[in-house]
Amino acid sequence: MIQVTKIFRFETAHAIHGYNGHCRNIHGHSYVLHVTVGSDADGMAYLPKPGFVIDFKDLKKIVNRIIVEQLDHRLILSQDFLAEHPHAAASENLIIWEMEPTAENILLYIRNVLLAELPTEIRLRKLKIYETSDSYAEWLN
Repeated sequence: MIQVTKIFRFETAHAIHGYNGHCRNIHGHSYVLHVTVGSDADGMAYLPKPGFVIDFKDLKKIVNRIIVEQLDHRLILSQDFLAEHPHAAASENLIIWEMEPTAENILLYIRNVLLAELPTEIRLRKLKIYETSDSYAEWLN
């Protein structure tokens, strides 16, 4: 199996409602996202022309448009958090989710958006999002 990975960076703040640790407070992360894709053609001796799974520029355009531009310098809060902290709704860069914006749920959101937007011949194989330099969530297909 051949696959390619492109790495993206974005800044996002969040808070986790109902959690007693530090993450219950609004705070931010410098997320690093690894997007790994492959194709059905990778079982051949060589990839047919143009010879790559996807042009890295094309993957970059897709992910920047549907993920990075949507999440960068934004605040993600759950409906439950806002019900308890209505003052937080005043943020102009607020995104409201039904679920808690944990690294795992952010990753699943990214997966869902990418699966809906990637070209049909491209297979999403793996996602990894680093919340810190030594902590990440990973999704494998």
